[in-house]
Amino acid sequence: MELKSEIQIPRVKLGSQGLEVTVLGFGCMGLSGLINAPLSHEAGCSVIKEAYKRGITFFDTSDAYGQKHDNEIMVGKALKQLPREKIQLATKFGFTISEDGEFGVRGTPEYVRKCCEASLKRLDVEYIDLYYQHRVDTSVPIEDTMGELKKLVEEGKIMYIGLSEPSPDTIRRAHAVHPITALQMEYSLWTREIEDDIIPLCRELGIGIVAYSPLGIGFFGGKAVVESLPNESVLSSNPRFTGENLEKNKVLYARLANLAVKHGCTPSQLALAWVFHQGKDIIPIPGTTKVHNLVNNIGSLAVKLTEEDLQEISDAVPVNEVAGERDEPFILKYEWKHANTPIKTISD
Repeated sequence: MELKSEIQIPRVKLGSQGLEVTVLGFGCMGLSGLINAPLSHEAGCSVIKEAYKRGITFFDTSDAYGQKHDNEIMVGKALKQLPREKIQLATKFGFTISEDGEFGVRGTPEYVRKCCEASLKRLDVEYIDLYYQHRVDTSVPIEDTMGELKKLVEEGKIMYIGLSEPSPDTIRRAHAVHPITALQMEYSLWTREIEDDIIPLCRELGIGIVAYSPLGIGFFGGKAVVESLPNESVLSSNPRFTGENLEKNKVLYARLANLAVKHGCTPSQLALAWVFHQGKDIIPIPGTTKVHNLVNNIGSLAVKLTEEDLQEISDAVPVNEVAGERDEPFILKYEWKHANTPIKTISD
């Protein structure tokens, strides 16, 4: 498929609370490394501005991305060069780190407020559009965490509340305190666990879904298949990208690539189009450090699929044939174990 930059990116309501975003967002985490070499702030800001120029207005970061909160600081610099009122900015809180590099989570009201104030300062903004609890602290009643988030909404410091990777019970309890606008969940052709319980519950409650790693942490973009992993990438330790698992998963990629030829697009466009076609309430946020990939991702919006096509794609990448467990915590664990200075809390 021709990589057309003139594709108009539609806008939709994310959840039922009023937040409107582009149907394609941009995940900023990779700009600060881990999956690849980190970009300079100048280069990272250039990618963010290019995404905005091409129609993306929904940008996602976290206080846990990049050493010493590098990603939030970078995103904040980029926002200074863009019209803030046209941007939907999402960030997250909730992680802690011990002196020996072990991760934990914290959801106390005091920590919620501390993290929010720190993120506002690093991003250099007056408000955050969508503020997520990055992971749920099961030692703290979710009602307590949500109570503080509700106060931050009332104070105008955050506009909407989100959760990342919560259980169905937590979702219901949190939503009873204050409406949840969106969940951020891993969702792609090879990670579909949320289809059984989470997606139906979100549709019942009017909660949107933001799909992170919609290209399988880059696998369906060709990482470790048509291009070698960068030396700086932590994917070399991911179960799905190593040894026999990788060889088995390459078969799945080959099947998808064959179908992409049939649809006149790239494998990554087909994988992303599959996510788009799962519902208008599911917003993928792929990230990249390359403008070519950005344009390619936008091009996936032009791929039209029938119900038969969707089934054929799903059958080509059956989840019971995906080799290796989902290993979502590896990114953050690696990041802080390799930081230059010990960090006690993410917001320090």
